[in-house]
This record gives sequence, structure tokens and C-alpha cells, in this order.
Amino acid sequence: MKKTIPAIAVHIAAIIVLICCIGLLGGNGNTEGREKFTGELERNVTLRILENDTAIKQGYMSELLTAFNAKYADYGIVAVDANMDQYTDLANDGPYGYGPDVLYQANDALMKYVDNRHIMPLPVERLDCYSTTGDKSWQAYTREADGESYVFGVPVNIQGPLLYYRKDLLPDNWQTEWDDDGDGVCDIVQYWTDMYRFSKQLKASDEVTSDGAKRYGYMRSFLEPYFSVGYLYSYGGYTFGSNNTDARDIGHSKGEAEKGGWVVRQLASVMDERCIDDSVTVTAYSALATGEYFATVTTPDVYTLFVTEMKLRGYSDEYIAENLVTANMPMLPVSGDLEDESQGFVPSKMMGGIQGYAISSYTKSPNAALAFVDFATSYEMISRRNELLGIVPARNDVANTVGGLSQIINLNLSEGNIVVMPSISEVAQIWTPLQTFFQDLAKDPFRPSAEFKYDTKEKIKQKLVDVDGQIYSAIFTLA
Repeated sequence: MKKTIPAIAVHIAAIIVLICCIGLLGGNGNTEGREKFTGELERNVTLRILENDTAIKQGYMSELLTAFNAKYADYGIVAVDANMDQYTDLANDGPYGYGPDVLYQANDALMKYVDNRHIMPLPVERLDCYSTTGDKSWQAYTREADGESYVFGVPVNIQGPLLYYRKDLLPDNWQTEWDDDGDGVCDIVQYWTDMYRFSKQLKASDEVTSDGAKRYGYMRSFLEPYFSVGYLYSYGGYTFGSNNTDARDIGHSKGEAEKGGWVVRQLASVMDERCIDDSVTVTAYSALATGEYFATVTTPDVYTLFVTEMKLRGYSDEYIAENLVTANMPMLPVSGDLEDESQGFVPSKMMGGIQGYAISSYTKSPNAALAFVDFATSYEMISRRNELLGIVPARNDVANTVGGLSQIINLNLSEGNIVVMPSISEVAQIWTPLQTFFQDLAKDPFRPSAEFKYDTKEKIKQKLVDVDGQIYSAIFTLA
């Protein structure tokens, strides 16, 4: 076919959760939190800022702190690196004065701090970025209770998996043999069926790199559910019901999610056993640079790490700009079989996240902290963050100026092809069952045929039902 884009315990638990949310979010708790933001800047204070490691390594945080400190020097406000692990636990550190004033993390990590009031609801309507940031980005940081909405974080960038590939490693004959839709773009990077076929050919070949390493096509670890669960989403699966807010409704097995599992099993078969553990993840930057891997999937904000590895191997900036390519996720076959294109294609849905800033409830300088967040999410600083780190801005005005994939990913988010990970604390219980499942599924092609566990879609469906049951038990029964 021509390719075209085409029980009583539950009720009790729900009541308890609702009561807790109302007690947490309603009335005086939030009024007091927002009333701390008087607009009067505290003077002669030091703000501890927790950023992610990539921003620090690539020099962005240094620029941000220098620029902010210069602007607020007359107030004696100084922002410094919190100098702690990027995944610090505010719930344990904050009450004892060890936590940061402002912290930057993904929405699932930040929103768990809403419980027990570790971060504050923010007067986001005062911020410069408020009107330029899309509703779905704000939703990731919004908690509703008793008819009121409260926002606890400020979106900075949209995280969603992207395909990274080496254009110079495409087949020489791709224009005649790998462009069935005639759009001038190689089908290998547009359709998972073609990526699978190309990778299968490379694995069967004796092609090696200049270093003598065996060449592979697509390589990606299935250890991290964040990068794997989207295959289930693409065929009707979901994590939680009601826009990822109802933990009673767990749906990784719903719809035809087993088709997504079958895709994962097929992709693993054209790799080697490194896809079962974390080996591919830690070697992806250097392996793409050497040509050992043709393509991988990861997030936009690590583009510079691939660039660094290619520069170490003597590639010029011009060559890298031309041949290190990021692209939207390839299309998936409706059939869920990478060897069957007869039913057409559907867009790939992938789990994503909204990374942003939150303000600790333990800060002694809330107004200065809010000023920092406003500065850090300004048009100028988000533009610079994009320039240095390759992020996809949550600010629509910056995304429109940058264009390209930034616009595409913002569109994917608005159209639902990026499914933002749940912002409720129950999300913590999904990772281990899903990780165990995807590891076991990826291992299946490397087992003796007599020991296959997932050689039919029906077996995958049955296991996904079991995984959903494990998650439910972890959230409700075991708790």
C-alpha cells in the first residue's frame, strides 16, 4: 500500500484522596501561599537555584545566574547554584533548610511536592510567559480542588522523544529505493516499517565502522518506560484515565495496546542484547558519532552531547549541522506489524513531559524567587536556553521564532501525540512494573524459540493486563 500520512475500596480510596486534596489545596492553605507573593522584593538575599546537569555542563546556568544577578544587583539579590544533585528530594531536605529556593525538574517530579505543601501555588498570571505558553503546558502544573485551579510550576520546555540520525549514513540509493511516497525524504526516517527493514539488513550484513565495530541501524534501550510506553499509547493504551488524573483507571492494556508491544519486540530483534539494559543509553552519543548506530531516540535537550562527541572525532561544525539530524517520530503501521504496511499508518504517540520551575515552600525570599522564575522564563533567556541546549520551548513565541521541530513538537503536544506524563503522585508506582515488562519483552527475541514468552499479540495483551493489576495493587491495595 502506498504510504500516506494519515468496589467499595476504590470508592473509599477516592474519597480519601479528594478530602486530602481539598485540605491541601483549598481555603487558607493556598491563600496563605499566594499571599506570600506581595511583589515587594526581599533585599540582600541569596537564592539557591537547582538546575539540571546539562544546563550546568553546557554553560547555560552560568549565563543565567550572571544575567539575573546583574539585573537585581541594586537589591542585593544574588542567585547561586544550589550545588546539589539535580534529583534532590525537597520533601526531606526542605524542612531542614537544605533544599533549594527554586528548583527545575519535570512535571511529575515537581508535582509530587504538592502533597504536604513542599512547593507553593504561584501567581503565574503576573509572569511574562503566562500568555505565551500553551494551555497543555500549564495543565501539567495545575491541580484542581473544590472548584478552584492552582498552578504550582512554570513551564520551560517540552520534552518528547525525537529521532536522532546520521544523514550521511543513509543508503546511497535511498532516493530511488527508499522514497516510496516521493516526498524527497528517506522513508527510513519517516516510517518504522522502513527503519525496521533497514536495521534488519544492517544487522545481517558484515558492515563495520572505521574502528571495526559492528554497524546497527536503530538502537535504543527498552529499559526506560518513558521511551517505550508510547508504543502502547499509539494503539489505544493509556496510563491513567480522565486525562491522566484518575489513578483508579489504569489502561496500559486497553485498546489494541498489544500491537505496540509487538512493535517493541520486533524492534528489539534488529538490535543486540544491549537493548535489554542501559548499555545503549550510555553509549548512544559516542556510538552515533562513530557510525556504529545509524539512529536512536532521545530528548531534544541532549543534542549538544551528540555534537560534542562528533567534534571529538574531527567533524566540523558545518558537517555536523548538515548530517546530525533530529526528526519527528516515524509513523507506525495500523496493523502493529512492522512487516505489514497494507492498512496504512498512524502517528506515533509518545510519553512526554513539561520541565519547569517551582518555588520551595521553605524559601525565605518568595518574591525574589518569583522574580528569578520570571527572568529565567523570559523570551531572551528561553531563546538562549534553546540556542545552547537545543530545548523545545514551551513559550509559543520562542517556538515560532525558532521554527522547525520546536513548532512541530508544540503541535504534537496540542494534538495529543505527546502525552504528558501524569502529574499525580500515583505515577511513581508505574515505573517498576513497566520497566520489568519492557525488559522481559525486549529479551524475548534473544531467547531460544522454545522459550519465547511473547511470540503472539495475545500473550502480550495478557501480560499487559497483569502489569496494570500490579500497578493498581501498588497504588491502592499495598498502600
